[in-house]
Amino acid sequence: MKKYYRILKNILCAALCAYFGGGVCLLQAQEKTSDLVLHYNRPAEYFEEALVIGNGTMGAIIYGGTERDVLSLNDLTLWTGEPDRTVTTPDAYKSIPVIRDLLDKEDYRGADREQRKVQGHYSENYQPLGTLTLSYVGEETPVTSYRRWLNISDATARTEYFKKGVRMQTDYFASAPDSVIVVRLQSDSPEGIQALLSFDSQLPHATLARGNEIISEGYAAYHSYPVYFDLVKKKHLYDPERGIHFRTLIRVLTSDAAHVKSYPSGELKIDGAKEALILIANVTSFNGFDKDPVKEGRDYRNLVARRMEHASKKTYEALRETHIADYTKFFDRVELDLGKTDADISALPTDQQLLQYTDRHQRNPELEVLYFQYGRYLLISSSRTPGVPANLQGLWNERLLPPWSSNYTSNINLEENYWAAETGNLSEMHQPLMDFIANLSYTGGASAKAYYNVDEGWCLGQNTDIWAMTNPVGLHDGDPSWACWTMGGAWLSTHIWERYLFTQDKDFLRQYYPLLKGAANFCLNWLIEKDGVLLTSPGTSPENKFLTPDGYAGATSYGCTSDLAMIRECLLDAIRAAEVLKVDSDFRKEAQKTLKRLHPYQVGKDGNLQEWFYDWPDQDPQHRHQSHLFGLYPGHHLSVTATPELAKACARTLEIKGDETTGWSTGWRVNLYARLHDDKGAYRIYRRLLKYVSPDAYKGEDARRGGGTYPNLLDAHSPFQIDGNFGGCAGVIEMLMQSTETSITLLPALPEEWKDGCVRGICARGGFVVDMEWKDSRVTSLKVTARQGGKTRIYYNKGSKSIRLKAGETIIIL
Repeated sequence: MKKYYRILKNILCAALCAYFGGGVCLLQAQEKTSDLVLHYNRPAEYFEEALVIGNGTMGAIIYGGTERDVLSLNDLTLWTGEPDRTVTTPDAYKSIPVIRDLLDKEDYRGADREQRKVQGHYSENYQPLGTLTLSYVGEETPVTSYRRWLNISDATARTEYFKKGVRMQTDYFASAPDSVIVVRLQSDSPEGIQALLSFDSQLPHATLARGNEIISEGYAAYHSYPVYFDLVKKKHLYDPERGIHFRTLIRVLTSDAAHVKSYPSGELKIDGAKEALILIANVTSFNGFDKDPVKEGRDYRNLVARRMEHASKKTYEALRETHIADYTKFFDRVELDLGKTDADISALPTDQQLLQYTDRHQRNPELEVLYFQYGRYLLISSSRTPGVPANLQGLWNERLLPPWSSNYTSNINLEENYWAAETGNLSEMHQPLMDFIANLSYTGGASAKAYYNVDEGWCLGQNTDIWAMTNPVGLHDGDPSWACWTMGGAWLSTHIWERYLFTQDKDFLRQYYPLLKGAANFCLNWLIEKDGVLLTSPGTSPENKFLTPDGYAGATSYGCTSDLAMIRECLLDAIRAAEVLKVDSDFRKEAQKTLKRLHPYQVGKDGNLQEWFYDWPDQDPQHRHQSHLFGLYPGHHLSVTATPELAKACARTLEIKGDETTGWSTGWRVNLYARLHDDKGAYRIYRRLLKYVSPDAYKGEDARRGGGTYPNLLDAHSPFQIDGNFGGCAGVIEMLMQSTETSITLLPALPEEWKDGCVRGICARGGFVVDMEWKDSRVTSLKVTARQGGKTRIYYNKGSKSIRLKAGETIIIL
């Protein structure tokens, strides 16, 4: 129905525009201020104000300038580096028994020093592709009625304004089915479009213009270091015979070829066309984490040429229709309505709405829904490349040395990117992470042996990259609090069982179960016995430090709560997966025995969940990480019903930490409060996540810093990290619905501010899809559909109902 509505709307829109002589279309104006549109009344000056589009592999950052429009381009497969085939520290494992001995002697200073010997190389850097600049030729003219917007309901963007009463319009979208970024220029000016197109890249490259096309070819460094690694001055090492290569094609199509001219400088000029279609295609030589990108790389030159030829045969309308049909088949699965915002507020530009939402504490349910759906939009736009998941910045990066290398940080950030994949009905976007886990299990087996002397299973440290590196990082210089973490494999592998719980796809589980079992096997072999219990030694709690009684701020310890929480969850998941598949009875028995012997959770003297083996304070009591609460969320073995005392201790921990933290941490805390069924806390933190933060480079006296949300609704760590967007998206669903393998709980943490609303298409464990409406915080309409068939018990309105459905069957309960 939506498809036909859009077609009818477009026909009517075109007719009205023609009738009114090219003025602002009434339907378009209405669309710009609808509840699923980010809209602004001036061009972007900073990245944090720009609009982002992506097709899951290619992306663009759109500034919407009037004299000079800039599109920063990205390709998810463009990284520095080569396959990760070496062990930087071959004798690292020899330090493990030394560290354990030091910890037995309570020598935490010595343990930290020795931990530095168990460190390998850093991850590589994600790279920007380049910049397409459209410089409009002619005298500078005042601009009126400026508008730019991104409609996330169909993943299209537009810039529109008037010069001397003449309408100028640019449309943008990134097509997954046609593998191109599409830009359409339109002008009602009698002189037509007068624009100069140029492409540049920060990477070594050569560019030429020929006919109606710009052709650029370049390559990334074969090795690089992080921006924060100060022991080397030369951060990028280049060799034209090594590293990932790329070719970018930019083609301009007009009604008359004479309207496009090429110059030896590598530029194209559009001269006099009323309309111009710009197609952008790029392919890299990346051919897999274990393939040399030069010797075994993809035939990127022919691939990009074929993509361009295919797209060039289509009209703009055909490209747009195909793109929208592809995108909406995912996006339209979920609808959410939390009420209407006052018209005078919703008419404001999105950045002004966000600012007033922060300062005046205005009620703006449409902004809250927009932020939720924006998370789903970003996942569709950045996670559709096999084996290459969304990274620390999703897909969008403008820097050669991006913050934290824009890598995959596995102590929270990579996982948080995918928290809403299943509940938000985007399971297909979860698949790149599954493939990536398979890659990690391959290299992780070597790291388990080389760094920890564990022969069975695989592991992952804090950071990884497109080459699936798994070693602990630091190069003997990194602080053990972040460099020497070992639980990345245990945490990531839980996504396998999670995906099965939502899809009930046994073929998927059968294929990926060995990866989950491998992570569990590492845990079984990494644990040691101490004082009759099993625990980890050495261990760390990600990026946090404890204070010993003599005042030492230490990182390395034994029996860290977060280690044991992740091991518990990993073993529980592996046991259940093996039970479902009816395999590995001996493994199941060993894992069950291990679970019973794990060092238990402890409650500290302040009523908090203890983070360390001893009841020692944190160096920073308000630290952004809350890794020891993993069992509550995203894990499942702590809850207000099954472990009420430990849940109470989790709540006390959050109280001590306070609300002021980074963007991704705030996103995590929304989910933690929701799991505690604390509706006031969850909503308070959700609003805190939408705290207005100024662009990083903005230096005005009124600049806002810290964690929250930028004017373009991207997450502010700060700087930009995309994980908070995804965590916040997941948190909304956790407030509305929670589920286990055998139950669904409706409105477990519904805020008073959302007491009336409806949602369609959110997903529950057990393979169920839920549609519901509620009034005065009571469910008034409820429909449940089974994907594969099964049973569950649904809790709602202080009662419950058991249901059993066949595959594809729907039941209307209310």
